[in-house]
Amino acid sequence: MSVVISHRGLFVHGLLVSLELSGSTFVLAGSLGVLLACFRISPVVPLRVLGRAYVTVLRGVPLLVLLTLFVFGLPEIGMVFPLFWTAVTAMGLYWAAFFCEVVRSGVLSVPVGQFEAGRALGLSGAQVLRLIVLPQSIRSMIQPAASLLIAVTLNSSLASSVGVTEELTGQTQLLDQQYAQPLVTFTAASVCYIALTLLIGRLAAVAERRSAVSR
Repeated sequence: MSVVISHRGLFVHGLLVSLELSGSTFVLAGSLGVLLACFRISPVVPLRVLGRAYVTVLRGVPLLVLLTLFVFGLPEIGMVFPLFWTAVTAMGLYWAAFFCEVVRSGVLSVPVGQFEAGRALGLSGAQVLRLIVLPQSIRSMIQPAASLLIAVTLNSSLASSVGVTEELTGQTQLLDQQYAQPLVTFTAASVCYIALTLLIGRLAAVAERRSAVSR
């Protein structure tokens, strides 16, 4: 335990980097996921096919394989980017496929009559989606999106395997290599991850409650 206490700054730094990594990944995945969901429910057939193909392909590739492909494969064709943002891009593209399904399921939970009412008012398809459907679907998406954020946060530890050693798991591995106390160091890292997941779950519950009140 003295190792953890004396190196608490290292754990704090690793935790902050993990938060930045997870947050950036989730923002990218969310932005792209919403776009893909719009593709998947679009009346335009090529867009639906494109959205379905993206989701099918990305969900069929292990995240570690995608990270390895981006970090070590892209430099071979002359595409070199900062390691941190390469990892964020790979993970964001991966989790966008899952975020797409969260948004799509939320949209499909809205009664069809809402679409028809919006169209009857003279709104375009995009306006119906933006002004009527998405606001109503948010509450049903909160818990699935929170679960996805938890998965993003926990799986951000895979970034350490491709060289992003500044994040929590990477820092813990370096500390373990120095002191050879895996039980202590990785238990401390586990506590940090558990605290993050509990915080996300709590925030999701609060958001869901407030959404219910606003309705």
